[in-house]
Amino acid sequence: MATSRVFFVTDVHGSTRCFKKFLNAAKFYDANVLVLGGDITGKLLIPIIEQEGGTYRCTFEGNELSLKNKAEVDGIVAKANDSGYYTQLMTKKEHEEIAADPKNVKAAFVKAMVDRVGEWVRLAEDRLAKTGVSCYISPGNDDIFDIDPVLSSSSYVANPEGRVVSIDADHEMITLGYTNHTPWNSPREVDEDELGKMIEGMAAKVKNMKSAIFNIHVPPINTIIDKAPMVDGNLKVVVKGNQVQMVSAGSSACRKAIETHQPLLGIHGHIHESKGIVKIGKTLCANPGSEYGEGILRGFLARLEGERIRTYLLTSG
Repeated sequence: MATSRVFFVTDVHGSTRCFKKFLNAAKFYDANVLVLGGDITGKLLIPIIEQEGGTYRCTFEGNELSLKNKAEVDGIVAKANDSGYYTQLMTKKEHEEIAADPKNVKAAFVKAMVDRVGEWVRLAEDRLAKTGVSCYISPGNDDIFDIDPVLSSSSYVANPEGRVVSIDADHEMITLGYTNHTPWNSPREVDEDELGKMIEGMAAKVKNMKSAIFNIHVPPINTIIDKAPMVDGNLKVVVKGNQVQMVSAGSSACRKAIETHQPLLGIHGHIHESKGIVKIGKTLCANPGSEYGEGILRGFLARLEGERIRTYLLTSG
């Protein structure tokens, strides 16, 4: 009977600090399987613009900064990387040329995202390839399709998206980074019917559902792990009586699949605010939540033995 200690995280959104903690978790938690479940890219590219006299200017977290030398630039770059931002050093002319055309802005942003994913894959190879630890990294709804070839190019890091993989002799895992529709119209969103078809296409290939893992980015609807702040038409959080209004933002297709197939474990993310663990029938479902902006890595650790989960807990560090 195969036993695995699985460490799962999600929604690190470009934070190099969180990604390094993810890799270090294998040794810290004695995990032999690492799973990064989606939304791995960041949301902002910060231009650092060279000025006369060897100084630089940039806007960082709402503050206009004047950087006196390369050492100060390196400090901001490191802080940005840890917070999930990207940076690009450029001259005034280069900045003007990029800013003048939305296509140039998009190209610079795409390159930054692809480059960082490549850096992470190489880092995982360097740190883990000789340890015997399996590492699975897949995209989420916020991630552009340009990163997929990078995730699939490694001989060590595996991109399990859209297929069934065996993490050991007894445990299979299906993975889906697509979600139902959100107010943000992110790259990988589909109707619930289509989401259901994607899940069923993989579920049909699972040999033993009683020991299977459903690594589905969006959590099942109407649970404690799918509560998100309500937003209005301008994407502003709705507040009534000093209370943020919450709404169930999970997927009905995901819930139906779990209720129907009753896998051993469901691991989810997508909704940062709703860390927690819930049972749907016999299936244990977990969302570790996300605090990537603060450099905090939230995770879920489980020891799987055959058709049982021997131990499990939410982690933070």
